[in-house]
Amino acid sequence: MRKLYILMALIGLAATVSAQESHSMYMNQEFNHFDRFTYQKDNRFHTSVKPYQMRQITPIVDVDSIYHIETNSLVTDLIFNRSLIVLKHDDIEFTIDPLFNFEIGRDADYDDMSWINTRGFVLNTRIGKKIFVTSDFYENQAKFYDYRRKVVSQKRVMPGQGSPKTYKEDGYDYAWVDATVTFQPDEHFDITFGHGKNFIGDGYRSMILSDAAFNYPFLRITTDIWNIKYVNLWAQFQDLTQRYNYGHAHDKKWGSFNYLDWSVTPWLNVGFFEAVIWANADSLGHRGFDINYANPVIFTRPVEFSVGSPDNALLGLTGKLTLWQNHVIYGQFIIDEFKFDNVKAGIKHQFNKSDSTIQWGWAANKWAMQIGYKTFDLFGLQHLDIQAEYNVARPFMYSHIDHISNYAHYQQPLAHPLGCNFKELVLIGRYNYKRLFLEAKLTRAMHGSDINGLNYGNDIFNSYANRATEYYNSIGQGEKVILCNTNLKAAFLVNQRTNCNIYLGFTRRSEEIKSDKTVNNLITFGVRTSLQNIYYDF
Repeated sequence: MRKLYILMALIGLAATVSAQESHSMYMNQEFNHFDRFTYQKDNRFHTSVKPYQMRQITPIVDVDSIYHIETNSLVTDLIFNRSLIVLKHDDIEFTIDPLFNFEIGRDADYDDMSWINTRGFVLNTRIGKKIFVTSDFYENQAKFYDYRRKVVSQKRVMPGQGSPKTYKEDGYDYAWVDATVTFQPDEHFDITFGHGKNFIGDGYRSMILSDAAFNYPFLRITTDIWNIKYVNLWAQFQDLTQRYNYGHAHDKKWGSFNYLDWSVTPWLNVGFFEAVIWANADSLGHRGFDINYANPVIFTRPVEFSVGSPDNALLGLTGKLTLWQNHVIYGQFIIDEFKFDNVKAGIKHQFNKSDSTIQWGWAANKWAMQIGYKTFDLFGLQHLDIQAEYNVARPFMYSHIDHISNYAHYQQPLAHPLGCNFKELVLIGRYNYKRLFLEAKLTRAMHGSDINGLNYGNDIFNSYANRATEYYNSIGQGEKVILCNTNLKAAFLVNQRTNCNIYLGFTRRSEEIKSDKTVNNLITFGVRTSLQNIYYDF
């Protein structure tokens, strides 16, 4: 009875204060409530930098009003509109909300049901007007009797969610947390220290920096001046290639990232990206964080060259073109290593394939690209949104001479979850009517896997020094794999605060290797809070 009184008192207090504005928005793509507003060219919003900052969303759209239900009932208001607990005292304000995912699923090829049991909470705190703290915690148990079990087995991690322990005989037990502390000294600067994820790009995927891998500690400085957003990011990653016994820390590596997004005109954005990955320990066991990469306003590629380091440096470009009001063309191009003479030889080969003397397809010509299109309110039908995207990465892209310096973290790539040596088409259609959301998504990829112990450039954890051949490398080489994922989902959004929703989904996954084709059909049903993106479509 005492617990009931405490709960009622907290609920009553929640009803007497306004909802707290958190610092940043969550990155879940199934419920992108405000993209249709941020992509309007008149706003000149820097859509390629995620997560979005709440203070920059608020002047564009009142997030609370999008799905607000007018009610005089406290219970109804708690269920549909506001956070569970909202407390405010003087200049301190915080909210607490439960997090959960209770899912059951069935694949007709298996006798047993799959299920996920997730419990957790999210805490958002504001201290004064300049300090924000956010923390999410998840405790999970799961059993997969479908294609997801194969994905976990191959990666040896729960995609984007860390390393699982064994639960009973054939289940998984895993927990993960993300937390950030942000200081906003003024309207131009935003300093965030935390443990979480970052995303750069306008697509479903990112070939530059995505949220597919597990959380990591980072320091991010974001500068907004005029029509420019400049992001400096330093992070520490973990390499799980070496399997140590429990109690031995994983090998560490560091990353330095700089990204400048310039709104050249209301309809054109251009971005410049650079990154360096380096091992925490050199051959003598020393190094740690390299102070050479601490300067936030210097190009890291010349620094990497000048110090004679073996580090992994990448350079990239992004672009966004907004046509009329609702049509957006976006793209990315990133290089790891490059030699123009060999690129020219490859182009020449395309027009003269009989000339076998041309040294085309050099292994160290490593690049990846993305081109995409999205539109809102297609054919004038409000909330009917379409997205089409093409992604490609050459063999050996993101890999390095040393596996610990590759572009990866916690057994997953930092960019596209397929790694490299692939072509992929993504088609997404979304429609929502009030709180009812419908989504159809197709991803079809062709990639070449390594065979017979030879490195054909698909595994970024394999040193490209061990490549099968130096020249005549092409996308899809090795053993060709055709992977197709079709996802249909219907969801009812209960509460926007945590994207609490009730959903029914269907996934058809096919994998074809030579003449051998495996098809899985999975039906899922559940109730969950959707704050992050969890990817199994690779």
